[in-house]
Amino acid sequence: MNEDTTTETSPNELDTIGELAPTSTTTVYERFDSLGSTAQTVVREIATAMGFDREEYNDRITSEVVEAARETLFAERLAVRVASQDEFEQWVDSHPAVDVEQMGSPNVDRVAWHHAPFSDAVIAATFQNEQAAAVSTLRRRSFGEIYRPVLEDESSDKTDSQE
Repeated sequence: MNEDTTTETSPNELDTIGELAPTSTTTVYERFDSLGSTAQTVVREIATAMGFDREEYNDRITSEVVEAARETLFAERLAVRVASQDEFEQWVDSHPAVDVEQMGSPNVDRVAWHHAPFSDAVIAATFQNEQAAAVSTLRRRSFGEIYRPVLEDESSDKTDSQE
């Protein structure tokens, strides 16, 4: 198992969906950078399927479009744990250093959460029946609140060092 995966579960433990849980900012940068060419390929194939000619492709497919695809690919790989509210509370109790931000109602049965070990940040989303929606929302929010600032800091560090 490499350093950024957390997919171990036993029958009595929580489920984990996805594999990406970076333990360092270096791993965040490496994993994000590795998705650049995949994002370009995905966007190009979608534009082809939509019948874009070269001119329309050049007009509509901007660097922002490719970057959005890369961010989505990264977010969709994030490791999300899913369990009952009680199991989540037990997990939090066994990880006293984590800082939890929870979305949703505390009065529902299930919780999905992402733990970013390099920062001890945890974002959680409660849900009753719509696990896929909760996981998707959680991943987008985790990317925006945990990973985007890290990547923007790295990007500004590169810009600062080139000036």
